[in-house]
Order: sequence, then structure tokens, then C-alpha cells
Amino acid sequence: MRAIFGLVLIIGVALAGFAVYMAQGYIQNSETKMNAALERERQTGKLVQVFALKKPVKYGDGIVKANVQQVWVQEKFMPPGAYTDGDVLFPPGATKPRFAMRSMETNEILLNTRLTEPGQVAGLAGKLDPGMSAFQVRVSSASGVAGFVMPDDLIDIYWTGAGGTGEITQLIESAMRVIAVDSATDQSEARSGSARTITVAASREQVARLAQAQSSGRLTMSVVSGPADPNASKVEIDRNTLLGVEAQEVAVAAEPCYRTTRKGTDVVKEEIPCATN
Repeated sequence: MRAIFGLVLIIGVALAGFAVYMAQGYIQNSETKMNAALERERQTGKLVQVFALKKPVKYGDGIVKANVQQVWVQEKFMPPGAYTDGDVLFPPGATKPRFAMRSMETNEILLNTRLTEPGQVAGLAGKLDPGMSAFQVRVSSASGVAGFVMPDDLIDIYWTGAGGTGEITQLIESAMRVIAVDSATDQSEARSGSARTITVAASREQVARLAQAQSSGRLTMSVVSGPADPNASKVEIDRNTLLGVEAQEVAVAAEPCYRTTRKGTDVVKEEIPCATN
């Protein structure tokens, strides 16, 4: 009996030791994984869920729930305007979908600047901010960017025409956003070759200024990469400035003053000092 009791005791101690060993291994493994996760979180920072596409869409396609998925991105690298709330992307009371304002690829994050409001058809109106208008400018191969400008590019517009000192060229609008090239409102739809018209987003005052400039002179455009230049109104070049010719004042000789007297039948003209005011 004692032998059996001793055997059971030995087996129990062995099992207990094995259980302790397994528990220590599990705890160490869990601690290692937890430390690795903390280190990874320290390196990547906080992660947030945003909505992205499962399949590509083209300009004008509707955005539906079946083609949307949630993905994790680093919060510090999350692009502005990304959707993080499904009720914002798909409002519960909306009966019509949002539409894509440009072509997008698989896994591309959905941004509010690339989608219309629910039910709003993709078009020029969807690309305009409140209070802005779409204005079409005629372009040609001599306009500077006719073969290179694309929708969503920023352009400076220069006017060349007659000024007070002859023909001048002046920067009249800085960093205007192109919303269409010919009939294409998306870069994927833009055709190669020279465009005939470009459409820009402009305020009513800018529309009036561009209309006057287009009818009274020649317009030239250049693509820029940054925001509007606060010193844009100071850019003006005439022919003398271009060639480095300094304007010189020409002294005009004063006309002499005369006094006319009659002596008998003779008329005598005598120069006298001019009266000063």
C-alpha cells in the first residue's frame, strides 16, 4: 500500500513539475509576443481603420458597400478626408450612392475630395467648391501648356496686350485649378495631343477678369506645383524691361518769349525773358 501511495506521489509531483514547466514556457512565449507587439506599435504608432476599394472604379461609377472594405493605416500617415465612419460614407437616409470623381484603383483609400455627395452626379459641379464657377479658356499650341496640362493641375495665367508703355505681359491669375481639359474631367480620360480648351475653377470676379483678358489680348499658361503666389500681381514685363533698356527723360527746350512792337510801318519782334508762374 505504501508503495502504491509513493508511486502516486511521485507521478503527481512529476505531473506538477511538467505543468509548471509548460506554464512557464507559455508565459514566456506570451510575454515575448506582447513585447514584440508593443515594439511594433511603438514603431508604427496608432492604427486606424479607413475605407478602401476592393475593385477599381472609373470616373462616374457609383460607390457601393459591396465594393468597399476596411483597412488599417497608420494614423500619422492617414490622408486628409479619409472616411473612418461607415455612416458618413453611406448615410443611413441616403437613397442614392456617391459617385467617383476620378478613376481609382484596388485598395485605394476613399477620400471625400474624390467622391460626390450622395446622389450628386459626377461632373463639373461636383468638382467645384461652394461659390466657385467653371470658366473655359481657349488654348492652342502657343498657349504654353496645351499638350501637357491635365485635370487637377494648377496653372498660372499670363495676359499679353497693349499697355500704357506699349505691349506688356502680366501675371493675372496664380495657381488656378484645372477641372477639365476639353471634355475630360479626369486624368485617365485626358487624350494625348494639344487641347483646345481648358476649364478652371474660378470666383465670379476671376471669371470677369479672365473674360476681359481673353477678349482684349492673348493668354499664356504655365503649370505650377504650389499654392497661389501672394506676389502674383507684381509680375509685369514690357519690352524695355525684357531687353534691359532704361527709360531716359528727354529734356524739351522751352519756347522763347517775344515782344512785338510797331515802329511806323515796321514790325519789330524782340525776344524777352518769359514770365514765370
